[in-house]
Amino acid sequence: MSLSANAAPQLSVEARLALLAPRAGQLRVVLDTDTYNEIDDQYALVQLLLSPERINLEAIYAAPFFNDRSSGPGEGMELSYQEILELLKRMDVNPEGLVHRGVTDYVGFEKVAREAPAVDDMIARARSATPEDPLYVVAIGAISNVASALLKAPDIIDRTVVVWLGGHAFEWPHQVEFNLKQDVGGVQVLFDSGVPLVLVPCMGVTSHLHSTVPEIEKYVEPCGDIGAFLSMRFKEYSDNHVGWAKEIWDMAAVAWLLDDKWAPSVLAHTPIMTDNITYSEDRGRHLLRYVTYVDRNPILQHFFARLEAFTKR
Repeated sequence: MSLSANAAPQLSVEARLALLAPRAGQLRVVLDTDTYNEIDDQYALVQLLLSPERINLEAIYAAPFFNDRSSGPGEGMELSYQEILELLKRMDVNPEGLVHRGVTDYVGFEKVAREAPAVDDMIARARSATPEDPLYVVAIGAISNVASALLKAPDIIDRTVVVWLGGHAFEWPHQVEFNLKQDVGGVQVLFDSGVPLVLVPCMGVTSHLHSTVPEIEKYVEPCGDIGAFLSMRFKEYSDNHVGWAKEIWDMAAVAWLLDDKWAPSVLAHTPIMTDNITYSEDRGRHLLRYVTYVDRNPILQHFFARLEAFTKR
């Protein structure tokens, strides 16, 4: 397919379905993560690093976030960047050339492509990919880095697959979910760009993916510096652990890449993202892959086993 610079390719149904189909072998992957916002990004990142036979993790991008843990999206991104470094240090992974700062503001309804090293790195890696060996962008935060890349380089959609944990199930009463509501304009860019998308909803699909303090203390905390760090992050999230379980939803996006049987999916039409943070159905829209269920047990069994093996290496 010949394209002028920055022209968006028109994907045929066949090409889209081929990109959305689960693939065997090792995958090229980048991770886009608001790591300091929560505690589950840390678990997702570590699981990717512990799966080298399946995942070639080429880059990690710090994503913006804004809540009571940051003073604004820019500080949220920087806090996430520093948290990524803390994780890699405990796994003896050199961050040089691997970790990139992301955008410091949202794309917004104005659809403004924000500048950041992460955006440029994502574009460069996507342009080096092929439809036969695409770049998988695992996004587990606000979609601003990814949307900025799609706005700057729409030509990458025929060799990129975005796996995004965001929004809720299609039948959920609302879509006011943290990753989605931060940058609704960015989600509109994602949905309208035509990039092959694997959508991993939160409430109604991933919402039972939890763990508990006793489970983490038994299977994570004893596993060296990284296990102690992950356990600390898990336990400090709440000061009342009685009858308490913590969401670790971000692991679901990784799960689909590791074994699609852990996150079964169907093909569905991409919804329209309205300004009112709702989905509008249009059966004439292009297809996406929609995860319908997440099988908690094999995801955590894989994680615990890999973490223990890493400690004993």
